[in-house]
Amino acid sequence: MIRNIIFDIGNVLSDFSWKPFLEEQGFSPELVERIAAASVYSKEWNELDRGVWTYEEIIDSFVGNDPEIEEQIRKAFVNVKGMVRLREYAIPWVKQLKEAGYGVYYLSNFSYRAEHDCPDSLAFIPLMDGGILSYKDKMTKPDAAIYELLLSRYGLKAEECVFLDDTLKNVEGARGCGIAAIRFQSKEQAEEELRNLGVKC
Repeated sequence: MIRNIIFDIGNVLSDFSWKPFLEEQGFSPELVERIAAASVYSKEWNELDRGVWTYEEIIDSFVGNDPEIEEQIRKAFVNVKGMVRLREYAIPWVKQLKEAGYGVYYLSNFSYRAEHDCPDSLAFIPLMDGGILSYKDKMTKPDAAIYELLLSRYGLKAEECVFLDDTLKNVEGARGCGIAAIRFQSKEQAEEELRNLGVKC
């Protein structure tokens, strides 16, 4: 029986809006794609969420990926306010599941910078029973250790949990730890799959 719902954050409860974030700074479409290729699409982006490197080291690594646009890269990431944006249904959905008697948790690859600059995107956290932002524990999904840490920290049984994430490798990581998992595409689709698992939503 499912007793606990575990949510990813980006593109599930909040939007990871990197493209509008860059566009709103006035960068041309071509430059938006170049900045993204050097940052969001790069392997170094995961280090931002892992929280081991300093922010300066991260930005230097982005610059190293495309030195010709160093000025624009540094300007783009002075802060990341507006990059993560709360979805309208997030708080009502969390409240609904809590009222139905479920434990509700979060498990997200998330950086200190995003938490600091986009606090409104995490407005649901005080309503939840706990969770993990990856940078705080220096590990990221889909490493098995981060799922096991969530279970042990809150005394949860894997077979009583279901995890919602928009990224397939993270869904597979949860399943590898014995947690039921749903690849999130929309709230409606996720609720249907939750109901198929016996969740009242």
